[in-house]
Amino acid sequence: MTVSAEIEANILRYYHVEKWRVGTIARQLNVHHGVVKRVLSQAGVPKTNLTRHKSLVDSYLPFILETLKKFPTLTASRLYAMVCERGYTGKPDHFRHLIALHRPRPHAEAYLRLRTLPGEQAQVDWGHFDYITIGRAKRPLMGFVMVLSYSRKIFLRFYLNQRMSNFLQGHEAAFHAFGGVPRVLLYDNLKSAVLERQGDAIRFHPTLLSFAAHYRFEPRPVAIARGNEKGRVERAIRYVRDNFFAARQWKDIDGLNAQATIWCDGQAANRPCPEDTSMTVKEVFLQEKSKLFVFPDNPYSTFDREEVSVGKTPYVRFDLNDYSIPHTYVRRILTVIATNDKVKILDGQQVIAEHIRSYDKKQQIEAKEHINTLIDFKKKASQHRAQDRLIKSIPSCAEFLSQAAENGYSLRTIIRNLLLILDSYGASELEIAIKEALHRKVPHTNAVRFSLEKRRQEKRLNPPVNLDLPNDARIRDLVVRPHKLDDYDQLQTLTGETP
Repeated sequence: MTVSAEIEANILRYYHVEKWRVGTIARQLNVHHGVVKRVLSQAGVPKTNLTRHKSLVDSYLPFILETLKKFPTLTASRLYAMVCERGYTGKPDHFRHLIALHRPRPHAEAYLRLRTLPGEQAQVDWGHFDYITIGRAKRPLMGFVMVLSYSRKIFLRFYLNQRMSNFLQGHEAAFHAFGGVPRVLLYDNLKSAVLERQGDAIRFHPTLLSFAAHYRFEPRPVAIARGNEKGRVERAIRYVRDNFFAARQWKDIDGLNAQATIWCDGQAANRPCPEDTSMTVKEVFLQEKSKLFVFPDNPYSTFDREEVSVGKTPYVRFDLNDYSIPHTYVRRILTVIATNDKVKILDGQQVIAEHIRSYDKKQQIEAKEHINTLIDFKKKASQHRAQDRLIKSIPSCAEFLSQAAENGYSLRTIIRNLLLILDSYGASELEIAIKEALHRKVPHTNAVRFSLEKRRQEKRLNPPVNLDLPNDARIRDLVVRPHKLDDYDQLQTLTGETP
């Protein structure tokens, strides 16, 4: 609540001259007692002097002040328990209010304005802007922001995650947009930049160190809890959020990035430069651009690279989706290399599959030739298993099948028919029939059947019974209950016949 200058003057006069208490001043001027306390505190009156009536806590103040001097961040609840052990009978809520009046306050820290030379430094950070739903996946929309510390030139690029590949691609795109590389890049304690930090000992991410060596800049993290050291990029992110992203219409991330490029070169570049408001950011950047050093011609490999273990199905999992591979590469360790729009799968240096990258979730991205080849292989494998069974049971069957293939007969049909004959007549009879068919040079199942039927008639045997039941669950699961034969035994006794 704000009060007029006249009320503030009356508050100070009634307190210092008339010696009124805070409650009396509040009632007479019709304001809240907190307003009176605030005005008096701003005028230099200690908060402890504003409570003039005797309190239960007064006798415990020396102990409280001494404890707070040693432990300034000790909680009021812990202090309350300590004074209760020493006889305090007040309520915890009022005690917490009193502790707030007596707790020592840290001195406000003053900061120097940080100035840099042209081309000397840039600051880098991620900003989270929204979530995008792609199919069943909810992807974060992350903004990569790099700002030149001298001219305040902003580079902005949006990505669907904070993976290292996007982090490095953002750097490269910013270097090309600026036309050069600053000497120092300042980072917050990002996982993409700093893996571990203990005091002054810093362990940088090895990929970032390799990238920095390639482009010849120095990565430098800010001190812990020193956000002011990278305030330029934090203000730039707020500026992007309020002046670019708010209420913006866009269809896809490529369109959003195209708008971001126009905005960085237009509205953001035409704003006054904070270091010299008589010039725009674009004008100061033209002076700074010549101070940036030229980056090498050969680009750094910024692709996503990941080792994946393939299971028994011909797919590799990458970024929440499954991508098909040739079935001959199952049960192996393969390498996935991904750009923003493509996924390549390698076995060593050989590319064995390539797909369009999906940002959905739990999708199977398949190449038709991978699946069709697997289906054909399974069919051939089934035929090979049947063929192996025949040859193992009847060795002469190998020559029979070879001659059948030479005559152009369908091996699949012949193998199927021979298996049926094997189940009906047995291996020994089929072996004799196949040898007779080979002797007559007729490698066909009709010749085998003719030979088997001739031998059956010569032996005056009944035709073999095929015990294969129809593929009908009602027949296969039928339970046949045997009848009692007691009635037949009685009939035999009456007729005197023996079975």
